[in-house]
Amino acid sequence: MSDQEAVPCALGAATPLHRDPAVVTGVRNITATMLEADVRRLVYLSFLGVPAGRHQLSALGRYVMALIVLRNVAADHAEKEEIIRRTGLDWTIVRPQRLTNGPKTGVYQHGETIHATQVVPRISRADVADFVLTQLTDPTYLHRAPAVMPGLPG
Repeated sequence: MSDQEAVPCALGAATPLHRDPAVVTGVRNITATMLEADVRRLVYLSFLGVPAGRHQLSALGRYVMALIVLRNVAADHAEKEEIIRRTGLDWTIVRPQRLTNGPKTGVYQHGETIHATQVVPRISRADVADFVLTQLTDPTYLHRAPAVMPGLPG
């Protein structure tokens, strides 16, 4: 990581069925290496279903998807978010909801006070990647956790 200015991290589990301690350890290792190399900026791709973000989901997303179906994913992301917050790095935690393999549209909203308008909102990985890459140099959400959702730009 030496000579890097920022790190985008999208480390996630391969399956939602079980907790994955390896991804939690991975985030610990990434943040420790960043601190050793004096790389300050981290943009982490999380999940809107973590406890701190659930209020932005629809009722189905809050009570079925996040609490039941994706509870292990949500728990792993919540743990990784806490690790990141404790590092002292210049972090942004990006929280999308359901990801698709659709094309980049450039039509999405972001913020800490936006709410899902669809029962199961979906956003393309390409649009989320666009937002993550923007955050590498944009201080707007420094030490904050914006959601990113389909819709008009926020």
